[in-house]
Amino acid sequence: MAHPVFGNATEARSNDRSSFITKTYAHLLVAVLAFVGIESVLLNSVEGREFGASIAGNWWLVFGGYMVVSWMATRFAHSCESKFMQYLGLSLYVVAISVITLPMLMMAQQLAYNQGLDPSQLIFRAGMISLSGFFALTAIAFVTRKNFSFLRGFLMWGGVIALVLIGCSFFFGLNLGIWFSVAMVGIAGAAILYDTSNVIHEYSDGQHVGAALQLFASLAMLFWYVLRIVMALSSSD
Repeated sequence: MAHPVFGNATEARSNDRSSFITKTYAHLLVAVLAFVGIESVLLNSVEGREFGASIAGNWWLVFGGYMVVSWMATRFAHSCESKFMQYLGLSLYVVAISVITLPMLMMAQQLAYNQGLDPSQLIFRAGMISLSGFFALTAIAFVTRKNFSFLRGFLMWGGVIALVLIGCSFFFGLNLGIWFSVAMVGIAGAAILYDTSNVIHEYSDGQHVGAALQLFASLAMLFWYVLRIVMALSSSD
């Protein structure tokens, strides 16, 4: 009689994990759609474009605010005590990413317009490349079922070095060229593998909101630097 009970317990755990993964990616989809919706509203309104122009000259202040909000949002989203705090954290993070990305989207539109292209063409191109990369890396993680936790150290040190270089660009005028963006695309790809591995192996069942935030953050970083590369290559044509 022990075998059926064990089988039922294993099946139940498998069903719970499948439900967790489904909820995680459903929340990720909502976060992505919310980001697209917010940016569409901002880019297509006079007030939104004026706001984007006003923050474009204060990158260090915007970046500092983003770091603070990002830290708060991540803590909220990983709260196990309150569902409200989890959703508040995810919402705050989506808004923060929308704000910090707005000026670059405006620059991408202007660049496309100057080249006689549809204003959204470069953004669309970067979005499709980013989503394709995200889906490919997600498929690798799920098909191989490999635990990519060994990437944690690489991501931590890569993140520290990136922050130092970004800080130097703000305060000392260091020019971060296209190769920095290429390196950051590599870090974003590693982060997607790491986050997806955690979704498969590490997160507990009640952490789907926090898991969705981490995936969204990695996807947003990938999109940011892919867009920078697309803009740089377009400018050099």
